[in-house]
Amino acid sequence: MANQQRQIVAILLAAGSGSRFGGDKLLHPLPDGTPLGVAAARNLLAAVPDVVAVVRPGDFPLAGLLEQEGCYVTVCPHAARGMGASLAHGVGVCRGADGWLIALADMPLIKSATIAAVVRELKAGRDLVAPTYQGQRGQPVGFGKRFGAQLLVLDGDAGARDIISAHNSDLALIECDDAGILHDIDRRDDLK
Repeated sequence: MANQQRQIVAILLAAGSGSRFGGDKLLHPLPDGTPLGVAAARNLLAAVPDVVAVVRPGDFPLAGLLEQEGCYVTVCPHAARGMGASLAHGVGVCRGADGWLIALADMPLIKSATIAAVVRELKAGRDLVAPTYQGQRGQPVGFGKRFGAQLLVLDGDAGARDIISAHNSDLALIECDDAGILHDIDRRDDLK
C-alpha cells in the first residue's frame, strides 16, 4: 500500500512557440475540434491527478484552457531558452513530489492507459521509466526523486535527454500497443 502513497506529478511541457508549425500549435484543433494541447492534458489528467502545465509568458488562451481542464498552470519566464528550462521550472514548482512524469503537449495521441502504466512503475519504486512501441522508446518519461536535482538544473533545448543517456542501464522500458508514444506534432503535415 505504501507504493500507492507516492506522489507522482505530471509535468505537461506546453511552453514552446510552435514556430515550425506556424505558431499557436497547441491551440490548433484536432479533427474532433479539441485543441491539440488540451487533448494532451486530458489524456494526462485521466491517468494522473496532479498535472502541472508549463506555458510561456503571454500565452493566456492556452493557459486558460489548460486551467479549465484541471491543470495547475505555471508560466516559465525563461521558456524561450528551451525545453530544458521549462522542464526545470515545472519540476521546481512541485519539487516535493516523489517522482515526475514528463509529457509533451504536442503529443495528444498517447493513451491514458500507457501513461498510467508509466506512473505505476514510478509508484513501485522505479527511478527511470519509458514506454516502447515496436522497439522504439517514446514519451512520456518518468523520473523518480533520485533525479530531482539533475532535472532542476536543466536548461537549453535538450530536455532530459542527457540524463536518460547517462543512466540508460537504469531505464525500465514498458512495451505497449500505443503508436501515440512516438507521434509528436511539429509541423502541420504531422496532423495527417
